[in-house]
Amino acid sequence: MKALFLPIALSLLAALKAQDPPSCPLEPQKIAGTWYVKAMVTDERMPKEMRPRKVSPVTVTALGGGDLEVSFTFVKEARCHEKRLRMHPTGEPGKYSSNGSQKHMHILELPFGGHYILYCQGQRQGKSVHMGKLIGRNPDVSPEALEAFKKFAQRKGFSPEDVFTPEQTESCEPESD
Repeated sequence: MKALFLPIALSLLAALKAQDPPSCPLEPQKIAGTWYVKAMVTDERMPKEMRPRKVSPVTVTALGGGDLEVSFTFVKEARCHEKRLRMHPTGEPGKYSSNGSQKHMHILELPFGGHYILYCQGQRQGKSVHMGKLIGRNPDVSPEALEAFKKFAQRKGFSPEDVFTPEQTESCEPESD
């Protein structure tokens, strides 16, 4: 009996470690604020030279009814653009949707002080797209959080080479049309 206990216990421990970080009920105020993108992964067949080398911080605003607004800026074709997404809670802890439930975002808290994974699923030009971001309250990269993000990415089917760490920049100012 004792001989069976150790292999079973080790198997259970391995299974628990292989799971995603737990999705807990998320207080919108806890996630609100400015977040720095420390690492990214995407399944779009994007050559390394086309990956964003620089990213601006992400701002999360808590809105009424548990909704969140996620906004960030990016430079495309030498112009600054701003992207805003209003995310609605789905009733599942840590899961939000937008665009009539065509896009989903899971917010997973990591046990490494102020680090989260944003994992998004949706459609882009008729194709299914999956993307993950490791975010934190300051621009410094936690080695433990980065390692947890890489393991998460592998469990989602990404290869280790798909994970990249873009340079952090300040938000740009979008031009008014």
